[in-house]
Amino acid sequence: MIKADIVIIGAGAVGCAIARELSKYKVNIVVVDKRDDVGGDASKSNSAIIHTGYDAVPGTLESQLVVAANPMYDQLTKDLDIPFERIGAILPAFNEEQFEKLASIKEKAFRNHVYDVEYLSKQEILEKEPELNKNVLGGLFIPRESIIDPFIFVQALAENANENGVDFLLNTEVTDIKVENGAIKTVETTGGIIAASFVINAAALHCDDIAAMVGKADYKVVARRGQFYILDKNTSCKVKNIVLPIPTKVTKGKLMTPTIHGNMLVGPTAEDLGDKVDVSTTTEGLDSIYEDVSKMIPNVNIRDTITQYSGLRPNRNPEGLHVDIYDDLKGYINLSGVRSTGLTLSISMGKYVAEKLKETGCELVFKEEYKTTRKGIPCFHQMSVSEQEAIIKAEPAYGTIICRCETITEGEILNAINRPLGAKTVDAVKRRVRAGMGRCQSGFCGPKVIEILARELNVPVDKINKNLEGSYMIVGKNK
Repeated sequence: MIKADIVIIGAGAVGCAIARELSKYKVNIVVVDKRDDVGGDASKSNSAIIHTGYDAVPGTLESQLVVAANPMYDQLTKDLDIPFERIGAILPAFNEEQFEKLASIKEKAFRNHVYDVEYLSKQEILEKEPELNKNVLGGLFIPRESIIDPFIFVQALAENANENGVDFLLNTEVTDIKVENGAIKTVETTGGIIAASFVINAAALHCDDIAAMVGKADYKVVARRGQFYILDKNTSCKVKNIVLPIPTKVTKGKLMTPTIHGNMLVGPTAEDLGDKVDVSTTTEGLDSIYEDVSKMIPNVNIRDTITQYSGLRPNRNPEGLHVDIYDDLKGYINLSGVRSTGLTLSISMGKYVAEKLKETGCELVFKEEYKTTRKGIPCFHQMSVSEQEAIIKAEPAYGTIICRCETITEGEILNAINRPLGAKTVDAVKRRVRAGMGRCQSGFCGPKVIEILARELNVPVDKINKNLEGSYMIVGKNK
């Protein structure tokens, strides 16, 4: 039996942020996730935007956490070596009905304590975004809306937590939670039984399934699918800021934004599904993205797409972000309703949950030896010539280019595999160093990545997975 003080269920952004925050204290923590890697479901398939909270429902917990989190990213991304840029967002109005909504959106931002939202005239907004439809009447500018690498963000949180003593059980599914005398006793998993005093349910899409194990599922989670296009870095039409439509009651709408690595991201849709696993893309969904975004940005060139993908957001019914503790169940904290702002609010949620743990009787004593920083993988193509020469001299594998599209070296891939919570699958390598994320989408580098993984993990090439166990990249010999 594994023994822990705290079990966190879910290794997405929220679970990993909670783990990092709690790793500051003298407690034994285990994070359990059924997937092969940290990153969860929604945390690795979103718009990669760090929000200000300007459009949250005023007075809600979501508003409180998002507004608190946004300014925390300046220091956090420096400490954990995470790509991050404050590029700002614009909200353009193209007809009188939309234009009339700008005042209420700005007033809502003020009620959310986001005071730096400003009006832009037609001339000002077109100077910021020349690719906008020339019929624009004006709009709003939200300067602190930002972009981040969501993969590296979650990995950095997890690696830092791990370095500070948090254990991660991946490829491990929670099957039951046992309660005795109104208190958490054990967590049963496919990897064994964990004795624990506290459980934090951060399972996102499956948080209602986990809550049902302890009789606290008074809500349901519906998967809301969002489909996206990723456009080539050399696409003929680019925007400089995050371009957002005027939101509706159902969705924030379909946007166009630069990514932190220079591609253009276009989407998403908002489709409620009957299951929690359908991440397919559809002709109808992708067509709707082009139809809506081209009204804002007429020259958007969907023909420059290098891939499409979809992600599932955990939509709570009844709606609302909840962090619940219970008088009749000591040691259990239930998180639900974490949706599109979950990536942003994850770091403030870590601090909020720490306070909730204290309310439930968990004693949290600071460690003196806590490590606040984490160093990322050196990125070869961002180095100067002299820096490249130096790293090749120190680590010769940096002299071998594996991914031509993104200029990713063998040295970076080795670093991704051999660091804390290192990559064990092709997708895990891709998320850490972008090998396979370029125009050819692994057409050239895929076989080499498989060979490197097999060599470093000391397993046959036909045992290397794309992601989950059994998703083998090679199924047999053809000669």
